[in-house]
Amino acid sequence: MAQTLAKDLDTVTLYERLGGAAGIRRIVDGAVAAHMDNPLIGHRFQPYADRPDRVEEIKQHTCDFFAAGSGGPDAYSGRSMTEAHRGMEIGGAEYDAAADDILRTMTTLGYGPATCAEVREIPRSLKPEIIHV
Repeated sequence: MAQTLAKDLDTVTLYERLGGAAGIRRIVDGAVAAHMDNPLIGHRFQPYADRPDRVEEIKQHTCDFFAAGSGGPDAYSGRSMTEAHRGMEIGGAEYDAAADDILRTMTTLGYGPATCAEVREIPRSLKPEIIHV
């Protein structure tokens, strides 16, 4: 029995460790709230504060992307990261601030260091596609 359980733990995807769609949604909700309050990047999100439909659209695209990239059941069908961020002239400090917000949100939600470290690699791998200054 214990041997079977250990084997099963080796096959658990990041998506499953994050709590599936509901867990990812909690992370995205928390991160977007943190982005709005972040002095380095809040100006990029505040214009949408009075447009809940647009904020929801951003959150849903982020959830879909995050789910697909973490081993979720569905493929991502949205724009590429390059296309989604074209013309925004995002710099390294802003990008790092957004990534830090995600990791702080995960820590607040109780995710362990190993899961946070694995998630940290997702934004690191996307950085060249998003920074355009």
